[in-house]
Amino acid sequence: MAALIVAFALVGLPGPAGSHAQTVTQGLQAASLTTVIIPADAPAQRAWGLSDDTAAAPTGPAADETYVETGSAPAAPASRPAVTQPVAKPGSAWKEPKSVMTGYASFYDNGTTAMRLPRGTIIRVCGAGGCLERTITDYGPRAGTSRIIDMYRPDFFRICGCSSVSGTTKVTVSIY
Repeated sequence: MAALIVAFALVGLPGPAGSHAQTVTQGLQAASLTTVIIPADAPAQRAWGLSDDTAAAPTGPAADETYVETGSAPAAPASRPAVTQPVAKPGSAWKEPKSVMTGYASFYDNGTTAMRLPRGTIIRVCGAGGCLERTITDYGPRAGTSRIIDMYRPDFFRICGCSSVSGTTKVTVSIY
């Protein structure tokens, strides 16, 4: 029984616990690299490998040589090319709503709610103070009231454009 336990213990040991050591790989040393700065407007010193005296040169150029490609830089464009773009029609950023409701909104502290609309429905609410796009997060208000939507308090007062003591405001709800 003891031999079986020892055998299971030896099989369960990880690889580094064995007899071989892992090798450490070394990264590229920064000292082995040389920075070469070539100014774009420097005159051509010598085109390496093209003249007669460089043909007799050993295996490469001298350490103090400057490398410059002969020729001239391309001219900068005088102006940007003209591009024709289609003109957006007014109001084309919004797609047509599936339906539109008009009624009263009140404020509510737990999100945006609307009767008869499932959670996740995207709506645009417009009032005297402007428009907002929101997603329905809860059910309400209670059926039988004149309200069609309960709005999060900051959204309500942005749409309403009224003081913070107002209870309801007339809105138009576009359902997408």
